[in-house]
Amino acid sequence: MTPLLLAALLLLLAAASAPASASTLAVAAGSTACAVEAGTSTVYCASGTNSSSSAVPSAVVPFVDFSQVSSGGGAVVCGLQLGGRALFCWPAVAPGQLRRVYNGPDPLSQLSVGGGHVAAYDDGARVIRWWRGGDRFPAQVGGGFGSLVSGDDFTCAVETNASAVRCWGPRGSAVEADFRNVSVSTLAAGGSRACGVLKSSGGGVLCSGSGAGSVVPRDLYVDGLAVGESHACGLQRPDHTAACWSLAGATTTLYYPAVGTAFEFLVAGGNLTCGLVSTNFSLLCWSTDGLVAAEVKLPPILPGVCVSDNSSCKCGVFPDSGKFCKVSGDVICNRFCDTSPPPSRPPPSPPSPPAPSSSKRGVSKGWIAFAVVGAVGSFAGLCSIVYCLVFGFCSHKKVHNSVQPNIAGNNNGGGGAAAAVGSGAPSPYGSPNGSLGRLRRQLSRVMTRQRSGPSSFKDPAEEFTFAQLAAATKDFALGTKIGEGSFGTVYRGKLPDGREVAIKRGESGPRARMFQEKETAFRSELAFLSRLHHKHLVGFVGYCEENDERLLVYEYMKNGALYDHLHPKPGSAAASSPSPVASSWKLRIKILLDASRGIDYLHSYAVPPIIHRDIKSSNILLDGNWVARVSDFGLSLMGPETEEVQHLSMKAAGTVGYMDPEYYGLHHLTVKSDVYGFGVVMLEVLTGKRAIFKEAEGGSPVSVVDYAEPSIVAGELNKVLDGRAPEPTAHEAEAVELVAYTAVHCVRLEGKDRPAMADIVANLETAVALCEDSAGGGGATGHGNSSSSASLSITSMELSRMD
Repeated sequence: MTPLLLAALLLLLAAASAPASASTLAVAAGSTACAVEAGTSTVYCASGTNSSSSAVPSAVVPFVDFSQVSSGGGAVVCGLQLGGRALFCWPAVAPGQLRRVYNGPDPLSQLSVGGGHVAAYDDGARVIRWWRGGDRFPAQVGGGFGSLVSGDDFTCAVETNASAVRCWGPRGSAVEADFRNVSVSTLAAGGSRACGVLKSSGGGVLCSGSGAGSVVPRDLYVDGLAVGESHACGLQRPDHTAACWSLAGATTTLYYPAVGTAFEFLVAGGNLTCGLVSTNFSLLCWSTDGLVAAEVKLPPILPGVCVSDNSSCKCGVFPDSGKFCKVSGDVICNRFCDTSPPPSRPPPSPPSPPAPSSSKRGVSKGWIAFAVVGAVGSFAGLCSIVYCLVFGFCSHKKVHNSVQPNIAGNNNGGGGAAAAVGSGAPSPYGSPNGSLGRLRRQLSRVMTRQRSGPSSFKDPAEEFTFAQLAAATKDFALGTKIGEGSFGTVYRGKLPDGREVAIKRGESGPRARMFQEKETAFRSELAFLSRLHHKHLVGFVGYCEENDERLLVYEYMKNGALYDHLHPKPGSAAASSPSPVASSWKLRIKILLDASRGIDYLHSYAVPPIIHRDIKSSNILLDGNWVARVSDFGLSLMGPETEEVQHLSMKAAGTVGYMDPEYYGLHHLTVKSDVYGFGVVMLEVLTGKRAIFKEAEGGSPVSVVDYAEPSIVAGELNKVLDGRAPEPTAHEAEAVELVAYTAVHCVRLEGKDRPAMADIVANLETAVALCEDSAGGGGATGHGNSSSSASLSITSMELSRMD
């Protein structure tokens, strides 16, 4: 991380004013709530003061699973990665811009963010550690501690043996002085104060500084306390409802913001307090100004931190907590030891008694209702028929689908396009399930396709004669051969009007495959390319279909395939004169970004999505301006048309080294199969190694995934970086690290654990922006110019868990 970025983060932390104890919920800047989603462990952030339906929560980053979050109530939120071996912080206003603060072998717990510092408990070494605190805090303090909290210039914790409060930092001694000679069950902190639930007074509360000595209210649950800038809130016995009181002023004001609502826990920051509702794990927030609780639009929140050892749960295990934790076997400890906690789900409503059938009045009402419903239904049906006739929606043509080919006789399919129905579980990388989400996604796809130039507006493909194309290639002379595609050889040609083109000719002669296979590949590519139009897909010019000859004509890509620049043949021009690709990290990452945008177009804006099936570096072509385009659609297929169908059952086809293990082994084909292939391409770009290579003469073949992944996960990326490229600058190093960790996620064994192409595009946009900062000497905020990826990008990421 660069000094400028460190300084910027430190300034943001210094502005913090009201931290919250470690939890699955945090309040930042007195207005933003961030929480860990139940089931996925993804962190979402949303405005805690704007409850309008238009306020959409944003994921911090879908690639990182979190166990808990904390905030100083100011401008920064921090979170522990699942497993506790990595700690990240990010600005509340830009939740996607993560910075790794800790990367170590020992797991951390009890995360607590304060005014300009971060504290956590190191479970392995049994010490409290601090970051960003400078010389204001000790490097570490050993011992057994619980209830670790931080405020402005102090951190406090409860000693597990003596139940005594100990504090550190510039204000530590002053805060600790108010807790001498008392036993405390739990602590909470906010601003310049800490409050504790006393063991000896039936749940009474003692606060340091203003409000010291007050015991209002008395009957509070342990672990139910939250402290803000000038107020505190707690959960009352026995109904778990919230009671709040002021900590400033001559008198104490007591108020109840959500009468009758039971909460699992409360968190405060600034003048805002939020509580997790017990019945449905939604979030209610209220401020000291309005005092009225309002719902915040966030996904269902994890009701507690998941742990692997349930022996540490003093009050037992939270009911059915295993289904909320992402790691199998983990549980959530119950916060309350009483025997009558509030129900985790609302009780079912009793059935309504049936109306007496013998009543003449009831029969009359029934006939009236029947008539009304019948009339409305008839009218709706009539409207539907008129609508279909006017707009043509009753025909079998899929007007919305501009990329649907008509391919018959596909012999590659094994079982054809038979689809297997998946479990329907929500993906951590996808959008929420349900008809509303599906409608929103399809509308978004259509609108985006219209903005970017729909394929239906593309100029029609030209039909050439075989003689014309033979003349353009000097009768397919060997000197014009430039490569091979999925069903034939590619030649460079020049049309009579001067256009340079690439001509792919289906194999003929002794080396020809079965004509039906060639015909299928030709039809597939022709069907897709004649309808697709995107700046990062190869430009399609025309075709030739004459006797047994099948030819496709594309725009000529002057700089060839990415593969040839990464792996030049001995004696070639690229080997004797280093390619710009080999000598520039920025260009390498820019090429990856271009290609990812092309693949994302196939996955996100084609309805149904298109699966390329052969993503590899030799199918990423570069034009004269080094703009990358995805090519070769001979193996491409349409993905499932409905969300209920999770994959296609297809015989494996593609290139060894790039093929998705799930597809190769189980014949399960999804868009995530393309993601795997692109992950291999990313590793190629980083390492300069082929997808399958030999480390030594006569050695065994090694995959670039097996070669690079262990070093990247271990934080030793420099061991596998391509030595032909120059040493990355500070910003380039962050960009390269981001690309590396994104690639590792792309090549995960199970497709459900891989990111969507849209998320990969977002990360690569951030990486390119970082490289541009490096070239221009920009400051820490320079990478914010990628507005489309601000909420999804991650500039430094450590993976401590690889499932």
